Amino acid sequence: MAVARVTEITASSKQGFQEAVAEGLKRASKTLRGITGLEVVSQKAKVEKGKVQEYRVTMKLTFVLED
Repeated sequence: MAVARVTEITASSKQGFQEAVAEGLKRASKTLRGITGLEVVSQKAKVEKGKVQEYRVTMKLTFVLED
């Protein structure tokens, strides 16, 4: 039987939401082992002078706890 944990992180990118998700997953993978999935909870953008400057995502990562 496996036990999993869910943790929430926020990541950003200047290119787009998909890149923000990829960047967040890449960074989380350095610290968390056994990531099995993620859920994007929210998408937001930083706007300056009428233009998007940064894309932000908040996501929940699921990973299996080791014995």
